[in-house]
Amino acid sequence: MAQRYRLVRQHTEQLAASLSAEDQCVQSMPDASPAKWHRAHTTWFFEQFLLLAHLPGYRPFDDEFVFLFNSYYEAVGARHPRPQRGLLTRPDGARIAAYRAAVDTAMAELLMRHDAPHELLELGLQHEQQHQELLLTDMLHAFAQNPLAPAVLPGWQDGALPGAVGFLAYDGGRVEIGHAGPGFAFDNETPRHAVLLRPFQLADHPVRNAEYLDFIEAGGYRDAALWMADGWAAVQEGDWRAPLYWQHGEGGWRQMGPGGMQPLQPQAPVRHISWYEADAYARWADARLPTEAEWEYAAADAAQQGLVGHVWQWTASAYGPYPGFRPAGGAIGEYNGKFMINQMVLRGGSVATPAGHTRRSYRNFFHPDRRWQFTGLRLARDL
Repeated sequence: MAQRYRLVRQHTEQLAASLSAEDQCVQSMPDASPAKWHRAHTTWFFEQFLLLAHLPGYRPFDDEFVFLFNSYYEAVGARHPRPQRGLLTRPDGARIAAYRAAVDTAMAELLMRHDAPHELLELGLQHEQQHQELLLTDMLHAFAQNPLAPAVLPGWQDGALPGAVGFLAYDGGRVEIGHAGPGFAFDNETPRHAVLLRPFQLADHPVRNAEYLDFIEAGGYRDAALWMADGWAAVQEGDWRAPLYWQHGEGGWRQMGPGGMQPLQPQAPVRHISWYEADAYARWADARLPTEAEWEYAAADAAQQGLVGHVWQWTASAYGPYPGFRPAGGAIGEYNGKFMINQMVLRGGSVATPAGHTRRSYRNFFHPDRRWQFTGLRLARDL
C-alpha cells in the first residue's frame, strides 16, 4: 500500500509537470477547478480523513487549508465557494508542493503502523485518481479558450477504432449487476442485485467521429424532433452545432484535445458530447442508448471493442441508488449518495482515466448537459 500510495501521488505531479504556475491557477468555468486546487484537495483528503483521525499527535499543515480545500463535505465545515477557486492565487504553488510533501511524509509514518486504515487509504487513492482525470479535463477546457491552443499533454495523439460497426445480440433475462468483488468499489456500485433484461443488441464499437459527422451534415442539430425538450433548449441557448472543441475551417474539421488542436480523426470515438446529443444521435440512427444494466451485462463479452480507454459512454439510466443502498456514516457518506438526483450514468472509461481505475461495475455520473468530460456513446437496439 505504501508503494501504491507513492505511485498514485507521483502520477498527479507528473500530469501537472508541463503546466506553468499561471496555468495551474486558471479556472475556466464554475464546473472546473484549477490544477493547483486539485493537487491541494487530494492532499486535504488524506490529511482530513486519515492523518487527523488515525495518526496520534498529527497537527494540520495549515489551519486555513481545512477551509480552502474542502470540496463539498458539509460535515467537515465551511468551504471556499467552488466558482471562486480560480481566485486563490495564494497559497502559491510552492506552498502547495510543501503541503503535499508534508502530508506524504506523515502518511508514510501512518502506513508503518499495524492499525493503518487500509480501506480508507484505498478510497483516498481512488479519489485522487478521479481528480487526476478531472485535472486533465479541466485544463483541456481552459486551454481550449486560449487562441494558442496549447497542449495539456504535449505529443498526445488520438486513438482510432477501425472496422465496421456491428451489433451483438444478448438474450437478457434475469442477471445480476453491481460490484461482486474482490477488490475496491465505490459505495454507489453496491449492493449487487438482480435485474430483468429484455433481449437487446449492443453495438460492438462506440460511435465514431465520421459517423457523428453524418448526423451533423444531415441537419441533426437543426431538427427539433430528435431532441428532448431540455436538450433542444440547450442547443438553442448554447448555439450547439457540433461536439465541444470541434472547429471547422478551410482545411476541414479540427478538434482540441490533450495534444492541442489537431485534425479530426474520423475513426476515433466521438467525445465531448452531452447526454442530450447522445440521445438525439441515437434517435436519428434508429437506435437508443443502452441502460447501465445492459452495458454492464454486455461488457463481459470479449467481442465488445472500446469499452475503456476512449470515452465514457452515456446510458439511458438516471443516477440513483441501487436497491438496498445505504451510505456510510459521517462525512465519508457524502461521497456519492447525496448526488443521486438529476444526473445520468456513464459507463466505461476514457483516455483521461488512470490505468487500473475502471471496472465493469463503475458508475460515473454527470448532468445531461455537461460536455467537457470525455463523454461519448454506444448504440443499443431492442430485439
